[in-house]
Amino acid sequence: MKLEKIFPLTKAALEKIAADEGTPFYIYDEKAIRENARRINAAFSVFPSFLNHFAVKAMPNPAMLRILREEGFGADCSSLPELLLSEMAGIYGEKIMFTSNETPSVEFKKAKEMKAIINLDDFSHIEFLEKCAGLPELVSVRYNPGQLKLGNAIIGNPVEAKYGFTREQVIEGFKILQKKGVKRFALHTMVASNELNVGYHVETGILLFEFAAEIKQKTGISLEFVNLGGGVGIPYKPEDKAIDYVELAAGLKTAYDNTAVPAGLGSMGIHTEWGRAVTGPYGYLVTRAIHKKDIYRQYVGVDASMADLMRPGMYGAYHHISVSGKETAPHTETYDVVGSLCENCDKFAVRRILPVIECGEQTGDLLVIHDAGAHGRAMGFNYNGKMRCGELLLCADGATVRIRRRETIDDYFATLV
Repeated sequence: MKLEKIFPLTKAALEKIAADEGTPFYIYDEKAIRENARRINAAFSVFPSFLNHFAVKAMPNPAMLRILREEGFGADCSSLPELLLSEMAGIYGEKIMFTSNETPSVEFKKAKEMKAIINLDDFSHIEFLEKCAGLPELVSVRYNPGQLKLGNAIIGNPVEAKYGFTREQVIEGFKILQKKGVKRFALHTMVASNELNVGYHVETGILLFEFAAEIKQKTGISLEFVNLGGGVGIPYKPEDKAIDYVELAAGLKTAYDNTAVPAGLGSMGIHTEWGRAVTGPYGYLVTRAIHKKDIYRQYVGVDASMADLMRPGMYGAYHHISVSGKETAPHTETYDVVGSLCENCDKFAVRRILPVIECGEQTGDLLVIHDAGAHGRAMGFNYNGKMRCGELLLCADGATVRIRRRETIDDYFATLV
């Protein structure tokens, strides 16, 4: 059964926004995002404690971070600007998980100042953190399971990944941290990206729960929480099946009860760093069809480009496309939907079957590129002197507000002065 891809605005409403804002632009559905956050929290309420640190890299906008803070989420940060964005959104302290790699001292100092949970990526960072900022009371370490866990196709093989401690380094690192006065400990891993297999995520939980029991046996340390990382996927293709949060939480809870509880870890919390799963399905890139070209293939040229949404050109990633007002029209044409970069990979769709598309700078059809609410605008760039587009929020009351203006040529030249 195919998943119906629904856009929350009518053609008339979308045309009015396009007239006011110009195209292209991103728009995010606040109501749907809040409802999704509540479903996640409800599903994971079966654990003694649960906290999702929203991955700021997925959508680095304080307006969205404030919404998610109101829904009980924290933030996962990997840089100084991401820490500052969290601060702007009113997210502080242990609501923040600072997970970075090859980290400069200034970033560790800011994370420590904010009382964020510092998640160390390398054994040598114990000494580095101690010297540059001092060790906090709570320290987490990132675990790379190596051959014990296969990464999925997107994130790759953990053995080849630059991230994390080995199993032996985790044990030794915790012993060293304990001797240096650290009182509270946590364990983190991240082994998948955009994974839709519930069983895969349950296996990750089992891996961490079993390791937590081993850590307690070998060091006497009872972990305060384990962080299962991110990697929960979304159904980009209509035929994909969305993750069932209740099924996932239930599978993890069974593993927890079978492994963590008998080891005396029945109060250990569960944290995650989901980003894509939270906002991804509820963000859209809206662009106007401005040119049509008919050579060896039929091309529809739009006013957005790969500089606005990198994933299809960079990864060959699928994003569903609908034509506003023609959702139920016969899909009779085969188009490549392309942007204007001097790169042949600047394509939002290849050989996509769509309705007849009318083109024109002012009169062309509006195309809606779905599932762009995470790792979309955040990955934008300025190649070919392209200005990144703005972001709008479709508020729960139906109003539309701008939460990031589009870039201007003055912005582009500002760093040259």
